[in-house]
Amino acid sequence: MTKHRSFLQNLIKPFTFNSSKDRNEVDLEKIAAQAQGQREFSFDTLVAATKNFHHTLKLGEGGFGPVYKGKLDDGREIAVKKLSQGSAQGTKEFQSESKLLARVQHRNVVKLLGYCVHGAEKLLVYQYVANESLDKLLFKSDKREFLDWKRRYDVITGMAKGLLYLHEEAPCRIIHRDIKASNILLDEKWVPKISDFGMARLYPEDETHVNTRVAGTNGYMAPEYLIHGHLSEKADVFSFGVVVLELISGQKNSKFNRDPDSQSLPEWAYKLYKKHRSLEIMDPTLESSADADQIALCIHIGLLCVQSDPKSRPDMDRVVVMLSKKHSNIVEEPTRPGYSGSRYRMPRRPTASSSASGPSGVSSSQSLDSSSTLTATTSSVRIPRLDPHGKRPVKD
Repeated sequence: MTKHRSFLQNLIKPFTFNSSKDRNEVDLEKIAAQAQGQREFSFDTLVAATKNFHHTLKLGEGGFGPVYKGKLDDGREIAVKKLSQGSAQGTKEFQSESKLLARVQHRNVVKLLGYCVHGAEKLLVYQYVANESLDKLLFKSDKREFLDWKRRYDVITGMAKGLLYLHEEAPCRIIHRDIKASNILLDEKWVPKISDFGMARLYPEDETHVNTRVAGTNGYMAPEYLIHGHLSEKADVFSFGVVVLELISGQKNSKFNRDPDSQSLPEWAYKLYKKHRSLEIMDPTLESSADADQIALCIHIGLLCVQSDPKSRPDMDRVVVMLSKKHSNIVEEPTRPGYSGSRYRMPRRPTASSSASGPSGVSSSQSLDSSSTLTATTSSVRIPRLDPHGKRPVKD
């Protein structure tokens, strides 16, 4: 136990806190208790495993920092996530991910093997997932054929079960906040695993939602969260719905351009659904493996998940149940989807003015379009550009 506490004290030492709130968020004793059973890797071991973090072994990079593939002396393949030095965002993500993943164990959630702290270097060590991330297959025309319908359907059901675990079955309720194709990893048996908990938030049992600063990826964030900072499990449900529609169509929502009259993939899917032509969104590469009834079912579920009003979206336990049914047995009809630019309105607050800003600092009358521009009903306001990794707005 002393060793784990020492690790966490070293983890925090280089960073100073400006408020008692920050110290409470870190909660070293709690994290140390949760870290039991995790292995502390030596820095030399990880240097050797990744060939000194060689660029050819780099798997990708996010707001947290680069991820490298490695191989231990015992033959196990690992993925090493390296904290970007000097990144305040990355420091918080490192703390968050260490704290959460130490307690999370599920077939559809990536497994944390251990950690390493070496001076200013801070690293997390995960199981290596052989087929990399979903986006590298789904959005590459030369690789999409590896994802036949059965595999895509298995990804959908696995994601749903993983999110159900996080929301209702984990030791602490967790809102992931950044569900997207690049955060779904596929192992050698094509089992999907939810990864990257750097944006995750613990969710109090007795609260219906929490208010927080907005952090996520453009194209996947729920309108009530994006505009008002109003965060609940339904934000993850919305993101899940977007990924479902991406899996079926092969289209990336943030780069959607199939229909000039639709601003987003969910809007296009909804428009075709209302015309009883929903199967037209199907990726052409699925024609030989498609199960029309299952695809129609998943489109229906996806549209229920991306509805503008979070109260109308199903909980993940309901989603898991629906995925086991036939399309004709689902009685709920989806309403218009929420999407970047939609005008979701929060419940009216007493004494609130029409120009009041929400917790995220964005006016409640504003909305975000696909080019990351906020538009108000009376004026146009340009927000800061998104950072290159899509995690949150950054200053120019």
